[in-house]
Amino acid sequence: MTATAPTPTPTLTTEAASASPPAPKRVTARRAQTRRRMLDAALDVFADEGFGRSTVEQICERAGYTRGAFYSNFTSLDELFLAMWEERSQRMIADLREALGEVSAAAPEEALRAALRAIPVDDAWYRVTAEFTAHALRNPSLRRVMAAREQAILDTILPVVVDALARTGRRVPDVTALGQALVAVHDGTSVQVLLEPDSEAPHRRREELFGHVLQAYSTPGAEEAA
Repeated sequence: MTATAPTPTPTLTTEAASASPPAPKRVTARRAQTRRRMLDAALDVFADEGFGRSTVEQICERAGYTRGAFYSNFTSLDELFLAMWEERSQRMIADLREALGEVSAAAPEEALRAALRAIPVDDAWYRVTAEFTAHALRNPSLRRVMAAREQAILDTILPVVVDALARTGRRVPDVTALGQALVAVHDGTSVQVLLEPDSEAPHRRREELFGHVLQAYSTPGAEEAA
């Protein structure tokens, strides 16, 4: 994350150095448009072809640009994916903050539904991230980059969740454990939702499991306990 959640920058080997954000470049309107089209085209190509089988040429063809345009914005496909991930993470965090900003003890269930709408299960994005994760697991340096960014996202999201729970009269004794449980439920139920796209049952189970986790990893506050 950037301004939303500063990302620790692990030391990378030459092999994975391309995963680190490059030095800031002056962003013109034309450059921003090129970058936007590259990112949009890359999502389509990664989802259609698979990250491991995608090439710079395919993305350039889909976006309508040359290889030169690609390399003026990204040093590698790894860096492009990480930029895409950061962008989507920032949007998700902003949506989650908005969804939980007005939560109160009067309507905790509605707050949970609003939060889940802020982190939707997206078929194409799930396929892309699953393949990139497998790719990163084979590359220790890139794996450390991903782990650091995942932690940065959690470090930003968890205070929002803890604050929302506090407004419903509950406190979180172990924030780290809550974060790990929420990630596990999100990842596991995402697969179930995607495997049954026409069924409402996985969505209901997803909501119920998130609710159970929030209850299990929080306790009544002082007023509630009294």
